[in-house]
Amino acid sequence: MRRAMLNAARRASDLLAPPHRPSTATSLPTGEVKTLAVESMFDRISGRYDLVNRLMTFGLDIPWRRRSVRALALPPGSVVVDLACGTGDFCEILARSGHRVIGIDRSAGMLEVASARLRDHPLTRYGYQPVLLRSDGTELPLRTASADGLTCGFALRNFTDLPSVIDEMARVLRPGGRLALLEVSVPSSPIARLGNAIWFNRCVPLLGRLLSDPDAYSYLPRSVEYLPDPPGLAQMLTEAGFATVCRRTLLAGSAQLVTATRVGMPPGPSGSQA
Repeated sequence: MRRAMLNAARRASDLLAPPHRPSTATSLPTGEVKTLAVESMFDRISGRYDLVNRLMTFGLDIPWRRRSVRALALPPGSVVVDLACGTGDFCEILARSGHRVIGIDRSAGMLEVASARLRDHPLTRYGYQPVLLRSDGTELPLRTASADGLTCGFALRNFTDLPSVIDEMARVLRPGGRLALLEVSVPSSPIARLGNAIWFNRCVPLLGRLLSDPDAYSYLPRSVEYLPDPPGLAQMLTEAGFATVCRRTLLAGSAQLVTATRVGMPPGPSGSQA
């Protein structure tokens, strides 16, 4: 009985571990291995990504995206880049808000789903049809200071070189341009953290096994370990040339919305035109 109680305590301690604690389990991929693995993973899960995403977030990812678009506080007709656009959720919401949208993703599978979605449900009646481009986040095919806003939803942890991606975000945004980053997080409350751990570490992999790709949905909950902690992310943004960095937590801290404003101009040559 005593041994069983000790084992149960250890399991609870693991679930309640402090946010962003490095994992001692199977190591996550890094470098080019990570880049190729993440691209391949999203190609595989693209067909059922939206279904699993709705179930995984209880459908809250859509209102969170709408809130992110409102947080940009940009007038209709603004040029907004959606980085790691996936199947086009953010692109559609941005276009419905009257923005000129450029969706960028590295995964050909995700872009194929997004393209079919936009083809079947054109958004020109709202003003502009989104443009989709395939590219890596570290080399965006856009001119320097050519965008008014940039969104990125649940993708920061999937980039291999996050500081370089943030530098590219800063490069393509004009001075005064707005940034909205929607991402997962780890709650600070022990009770919320326990619930979050049970859901994402136990239930989400089960959903993936039943409905999509078991390996992908075992990786995704663990990928939160790639994320810098909130002060670290704020520092990255500040060093890249952003100000007024603001972080709002969502669903008891299990997700976060980070906004910032571009200041000044980045050094170096201009990027190429899209």
